[in-house]
Amino acid sequence: MMTNKESWEITFVATGNKMIETYKIITITHHDLNVNEIERFVVRDDGDLKEKLESIKVLNQIDELQYLSTCNRVAYLIVTNQKITDAYLKQFLTSINPDIASESFPTLKKFIKVHEGSAAVKHLFSVASSMDSLVVGEREILRQCKDSYNWSQELSLTGDHLRLLNEYMIIAAKDVYSNTRIGEKPVSIVSLAIQKLLRSSINPTDKVLLIGAGETIELVSKFLAKHQFSNIAIFNRSLDNAERLSKELNAKAFHLSELATYSNGFDCIIACTGATNAVVTPMMYESLLRGDQEKKFVIDLAVPNNVDRSIADNFDVDIIDIENLRELAEKNLLFRKTEVVQATAIIENQVDSFRSIHRQRQVEKSLTELPNEIRAVKERAIAQVYSKQLEKLDTDTKQLIHEMMDYMEKKCVGIPMKIAKGGVE
Repeated sequence: MMTNKESWEITFVATGNKMIETYKIITITHHDLNVNEIERFVVRDDGDLKEKLESIKVLNQIDELQYLSTCNRVAYLIVTNQKITDAYLKQFLTSINPDIASESFPTLKKFIKVHEGSAAVKHLFSVASSMDSLVVGEREILRQCKDSYNWSQELSLTGDHLRLLNEYMIIAAKDVYSNTRIGEKPVSIVSLAIQKLLRSSINPTDKVLLIGAGETIELVSKFLAKHQFSNIAIFNRSLDNAERLSKELNAKAFHLSELATYSNGFDCIIACTGATNAVVTPMMYESLLRGDQEKKFVIDLAVPNNVDRSIADNFDVDIIDIENLRELAEKNLLFRKTEVVQATAIIENQVDSFRSIHRQRQVEKSLTELPNEIRAVKERAIAQVYSKQLEKLDTDTKQLIHEMMDYMEKKCVGIPMKIAKGGVE
């Protein structure tokens, strides 16, 4: 025969397991679509983004909603009792973007992944740990996940379920980053180039020429600022862009046409422009040297090359280009991917822990009214059900019965709480 304790435990476990199934993730990522196509599944911000997200919640019977949008993925973390059927998914997608209604749903469905219950928890933990990223091991995604939750919370879209999930998402990601080497060895071209620069003979006080002022050179400039490079000149076809970047670096700005007559010398050139022909020719390079015989360092991040490769045949210079860096990036990425096996095991353990914590949290929430209910039963028994019998008793006996009732009240409150936490005296 089943004991009361066993019956309660089964009820609590069933409640917890059922509640975790309300976690759902609907996501579209770089794995299935080109980056520029992912924006079809983004909620368009026309100045009323909060209203649109609230409308999506109501229309799709969602209790809690967290919206994550990055350059490589769109994800909707939802808490709902609704089954994610084809009909539900089609309605959900149409509520995001009405234009989707006219498209073929079977085709759309190929690009969408749905994760439910423990699988949704595992997916989020894996995403935050950068195991599902375009570049494995890049930690930016963890910040994006945290910002996504904080923003959704500020809009009052979330509740206790997503709060708990995000708290343990951070714990899981930190566990992976701390106990694997998944984030080691840089894999972005710019970070690899800067690593090469820092390992060269170039010092932060040496003269650096930046050729270009686009996104890549902007990223380079952040690294240079971080490592306190202080003697920088920027050359660009748009002088306005060069001047804007120069203010961030406390550097000098020049139009690209002034490069040929620049006379202040250099120790390092970092180039990335959209030019289709070499910007730095052998003749220009010799002019820039101004007779300097010291070894120089050149980083060419452009395709096609901005610096003529024949320069290396006639001058003492180390030239690093995209092809050199891409080979190293691929090796580093392969190294990171070998860490995914260990990271997966960590995630599995974290999902198991979360499942237990989540179950306990749901039981605690369900028992919040229990003390009041038990107290009401006790008071009704004393004041109504057994009031006449109690009146016939002497003072000491009445006192004893009241003490016994108080003791039973505390025990009746405590026993379910202890069972919820995994044990009973």
